[in-house]
Amino acid sequence: MEEIPETSPWKDAFRQLRKNRFALAGLIIIVIFLLIGLFSPWLTSYGYDDQVLANRLQPPSAEHWLGTDDVGRDIFTRIAYGARISLQVGFFAVVGALVFGTILGIVAGYFGRWVDMLISRIFDILLAFPSILLAIAIVAIIGASLQNALIAIAIINIPIFGRLVRSKVISLREEEYIMAAKAQGMKNGRIILHHILPNSLAPIIVQATLGFGTAILDAAALGFLGLGAQPPTPEWGEMLASSRDFIQLAPWTLIAPGLCIMLVVLGFNLIGDGLRDALDPKMKH
Repeated sequence: MEEIPETSPWKDAFRQLRKNRFALAGLIIIVIFLLIGLFSPWLTSYGYDDQVLANRLQPPSAEHWLGTDDVGRDIFTRIAYGARISLQVGFFAVVGALVFGTILGIVAGYFGRWVDMLISRIFDILLAFPSILLAIAIVAIIGASLQNALIAIAIINIPIFGRLVRSKVISLREEEYIMAAKAQGMKNGRIILHHILPNSLAPIIVQATLGFGTAILDAAALGFLGLGAQPPTPEWGEMLASSRDFIQLAPWTLIAPGLCIMLVVLGFNLIGDGLRDALDPKMKH
């Protein structure tokens, strides 16, 4: 008798993900930028704020791979250090939004009634504003800095995770195994930890992956407006803002950070799409 290989939904999803060329391409892009950020001090002999006015606005060359900016700083060095900053902002903003959004979504979806109504109205109020305008308002209130931009980005993403988790929990709480657990006297906290949360992970993971790209894009937008990272921090959005006056004289000063933002966001979107296809049973053939 032929033995059937052991499998699970997560193993099957991982197998499907490995077959997705676009997802693998996105993963390669993110890994490259992650390595550049981690090893940035060893990839270049310059400091990200080393200014040499005699070398200002130099085009790409063997000495300066991506050229120099308006005060003679090496753009490749600033891009490398900026990769670390952008990925950190994306990670912490998404983790913060994921934790608070998941907790609020589970509470609203599982307990329902007035708790659900109150939390849902808070989500509706936050979602009533365009996300970037809400982030600008939050940063304008608490002050312009990279840390405050991170907080603002996390806040505007909380209702996205919250509503996603809430809808999933509402569908799960009526399942027979949840009813059986309640009938056996299992406490609500244990039901949530052992049944509700594990079965809600798939959409959370997909949204978190897509949220990385959105968070990095929002951080760049706030930096471009002067509400995020402040000079001389080598954040990609701030680099775009400081170079916009030289778009005709030295276009490489804008192309490098703009291209990096585009590639990182594209990478996370490709991975997110691949995870959605792998984890959603409706997308499988």
